[in-house]
Amino acid sequence: MIEVNKLNFSYQKNKEFIKDMTFNVDKGEIFGFLGPSGAGKSTLQKILTGTIKDYEGNVKVDGEEVKNHKTEFYEKIGVVFEFPTLYAKFTALENMNYFASLYKNSRIDSIELLNMVGLKEFDNKKVSEFSKGMKTRLNFVKSLSHQPKILFLDEPTTGLDPANSRLIKDIILEQKKLGKTILITTHNMYLATEICDRVAFIVDGKIKALDSPKNLIMKSKKSVLRYSYCDGNIQYEKQTPLNETSNDKSLIRAINENLLVSIHSVEPTLEDIFIEMTGRCLD
Repeated sequence: MIEVNKLNFSYQKNKEFIKDMTFNVDKGEIFGFLGPSGAGKSTLQKILTGTIKDYEGNVKVDGEEVKNHKTEFYEKIGVVFEFPTLYAKFTALENMNYFASLYKNSRIDSIELLNMVGLKEFDNKKVSEFSKGMKTRLNFVKSLSHQPKILFLDEPTTGLDPANSRLIKDIILEQKKLGKTILITTHNMYLATEICDRVAFIVDGKIKALDSPKNLIMKSKKSVLRYSYCDGNIQYEKQTPLNETSNDKSLIRAINENLLVSIHSVEPTLEDIFIEMTGRCLD
């Protein structure tokens, strides 16, 4: 669905911002671009959506070279920017209907979409009176109105409370079930771990790692087994690397003598892996 080969881009002459980037995204996949601010994530999204065309290399979306795209290209894609692009003096419904009118594709009813994100009762309220979270939900759902094949989502859950963040995640997963290809740009590792099929770590315009969240975590070999056991009147708390449990004499004794009080594995987070591999924090 998306093919990027040897992509290079510079804002300034002789100073590369995106460097020799190559990756593919399959149809129906949720793919995450993860990295700190200034890593090149948003610039990459602008290239993929045709906003930036003066790049080097090949960037194909649904078989079409993006720099040569025609107007119909935008019928295929839905874009959610991190900062809402809404008309403050319009109501929620007016915003939905206006943006839907820009497309030729068959459209989903605006009220149905507003109801999907819990905004139906505010359909006639001006966006200027919306909270930040309400604007985020409206900004997200307007991208679905023309039923695009591909969704580009930049920080789709920023500013949302846990309940509405869960709502947006569920909608994204539902879109995947409908066969949509979804690219998420974020520094939220928990979001990426929960819903992405694969992720790319981007630092300084380069891909440092690319795999499924599960594989990246398991490859680190930093998972540990934490356990506690009682010996007489004393309770001990211990941990051992998950791949070395057979060498832990205290653990073996605690199991054989039924001394265990608790036992569980602890895996590193995707953020832990990111820091380990790149030496950078996500801020």
